[in-house]
Amino acid sequence: MFEQTFKNIDDILHKDAGCGSELDYVEQTSWVLFLKYLDDLEKDKATAAELTGKTYTNIIASEFQWIVWATPKDKDGKLDHHKAITGDDLKDFVDFKLFPYLKKFKVDAESADTIEYKIGEIFSELKNRIQSGYNLREVINRIDELRFRTHAEKHEMSHLYEDKIKNMGNAGRNGGEYYTPRPLIKTIVKVVAPEIGNKIYDAAVGSAGFLVEAYEYLCHPELVEGMHSKKLTTTDVKTLQKKTFYDKEKKSLAYIIGIMNMILHGVEAPNIIHTNTLAENLADIQEKDRYDIVLANPPFGGKERAEVQQNFPIKTGETASLFLQHFIKIMKAGGKAGVVIKNTFLSNTDNASVSLRKLLLENRNLHTVLDLPSGTFTGAGVKTVVLFFEKGSSTKKVWFYQLNLNRNLGKGNPLNEKDLADFVELQKTKAESENSWSIDVKNIDPKTFDLSAQNPNKKEEAALRQPQKILEEMKALDEESATVLTLIEGLI
Repeated sequence: MFEQTFKNIDDILHKDAGCGSELDYVEQTSWVLFLKYLDDLEKDKATAAELTGKTYTNIIASEFQWIVWATPKDKDGKLDHHKAITGDDLKDFVDFKLFPYLKKFKVDAESADTIEYKIGEIFSELKNRIQSGYNLREVINRIDELRFRTHAEKHEMSHLYEDKIKNMGNAGRNGGEYYTPRPLIKTIVKVVAPEIGNKIYDAAVGSAGFLVEAYEYLCHPELVEGMHSKKLTTTDVKTLQKKTFYDKEKKSLAYIIGIMNMILHGVEAPNIIHTNTLAENLADIQEKDRYDIVLANPPFGGKERAEVQQNFPIKTGETASLFLQHFIKIMKAGGKAGVVIKNTFLSNTDNASVSLRKLLLENRNLHTVLDLPSGTFTGAGVKTVVLFFEKGSSTKKVWFYQLNLNRNLGKGNPLNEKDLADFVELQKTKAESENSWSIDVKNIDPKTFDLSAQNPNKKEEAALRQPQKILEEMKALDEESATVLTLIEGLI
């Protein structure tokens, strides 16, 4: 039901002059989808209140409720075409009445960790790009067919929304930066192993993939191999909703998608702040600002202006290097991190890279480096590594794992969790294998802090035979064939 509806909506938006790519389709589907989701959420809350003898007060005023402006129904429960506005009337209502009303929630909300505040934030950042009120009517009618009442429905919806985010990678305008392969995220979360009560942080949240998977990991431990099922208490649920996930995002579209993705997965009022993390001065970070867990894939390849670089002790224009400094600084004592970064970080010889490696090794315990193959990130022409580090001691040994697959990764052949299962198992004991080894920090060059260690355990490829040897073997085979033919002739 969900999948076909999404395809139909994309077909409608493809015809609209205001929507030019998959990015626009996701953005415009998101706000309509959110209002339908909110309507179902309000119905669920009203039902729950009634069962306990309480009265529920709707968040949305009556004239702006879905059932009133979007899909008024007749006595048979079908769309009342006499009351359902369309065309220019619908577009004018959405642009000049609905959006201004919803924007005001940001100002009127009691606090930032409420769904009211998130409603205000979402509609302050978005605008309706659907230029035809008739196309908008069709989109609304399609989305009204969807239900978000049961766990199974919400689960299917959240996974299909993830698929739409993934497809953005093929849409240009840097859409791919919003999507980190889910098997890799799940693996990073398993290794870092957050616990309920931890404050989990991503300063470049994108579509919130890391936080969504951390939420699933904490909510459904029975689905994670080797973990025991644990029933969440009421306090656990409240902690996960309000005091666990913290994130920041600079770009408007990614910010909206991140909020939507977390809400669809079950986090009602995500603590996502629309801000440029790198505009914050590291010297201003206090103990109250720190986090237990850092999970991130910061954007790499970007360049930051000189005034932004002044916020960091190690000056560099490389975005990912600035984010890494931020992550190192913002960890609590005993904190743990899993961060994706370009593999050139391990060996770059510029002063900033050398200083950053020195900082990481001397101030954190960089215990694990996962070296990923080309093609891990679809469409990205860079190789990456994952750095796993903790706050509490300097680095003594670094355990490396080189992911060597017997196939090429690509769009039709992506990374999967089985590919990473050996890494997860060996990482528990930092065991040596054909693909893993350890290096002692005492043996690293103190001038460069170069971490680009070669795998000493990798089996050598069989040496190619010399041409003379091949010719001799061919001659021997010819002689053997001639002997066999002579024997056969003697039998005829």
